[in-house]
Amino acid sequence: METVSSVAMIGMCFSMVIAIGFPIALMVYAFRKLKADMVWFAIGAVTFIVFSLVLEQIMHTIVIKHFSILTSNFWLWAIYGALAAGIFEEVGRFTAMHLFKKKDLNKNNAFMYGVGHGGIESIVIVGLTNISNLITSFMINSGTFEQTLGSLDGSLKEQTMRKVSLLWTTEPLAFYLSGVERISAVTIHICLSYLVYRAVKESKIRFLFLSIAIHTLVDTISGVVGATCSAVMLEVVLAAVAVVIAVCVYKNSKKITEDIN
Repeated sequence: METVSSVAMIGMCFSMVIAIGFPIALMVYAFRKLKADMVWFAIGAVTFIVFSLVLEQIMHTIVIKHFSILTSNFWLWAIYGALAAGIFEEVGRFTAMHLFKKKDLNKNNAFMYGVGHGGIESIVIVGLTNISNLITSFMINSGTFEQTLGSLDGSLKEQTMRKVSLLWTTEPLAFYLSGVERISAVTIHICLSYLVYRAVKESKIRFLFLSIAIHTLVDTISGVVGATCSAVMLEVVLAAVAVVIAVCVYKNSKKITEDIN
């Protein structure tokens, strides 16, 4: 068994700090500077878990079982996955904001909601994954992981080895980029939360459809560019998309001098 390079492990630490620290820093900023309510961070986090990690995954299981044509065609699967994420997450945002709109739903709390929604995704998907990878890497490099493998049966041992081998076969740069990607992702989540906030506060459903369209487009771009270009190019494209969306949403928000009550 090979060992995991120190460069790769530093990359895991780097991404772990960003994936967990960036949302926490934004949460503190929203709480102290914007005077946003912490409850909206919790609402955003719970909504992501329920609609994305539970309901959306249930649908994926059903679709994979009964519509194998989607999994066998890259373009169909990319479009389906992006559209599913867009619908579940944006409808989840809309549902949560509508249900709790009496809890002082305003622009600052919409920002806090976005931090919670995108932040818990960042923490769970990238933060916890890198913590797990670091622990496994330390075990591999110290030789204790081989002892653990010895207690597994043949097929399970083979599956486990196939997974952990990615820790030393993956290009170290990829471990750094996963953290960078979270900055773009959380930024986009905050922007989408603002659009859905307007859909709820102004009773303009077009903003919900716009958020779904943007979410679907971003995920489609991510899937296509990720499969056809380098990881660095993917992050450059996502960062550019995030900046464009953020600038457009910011300019739009500045036109609104006060929230609609």
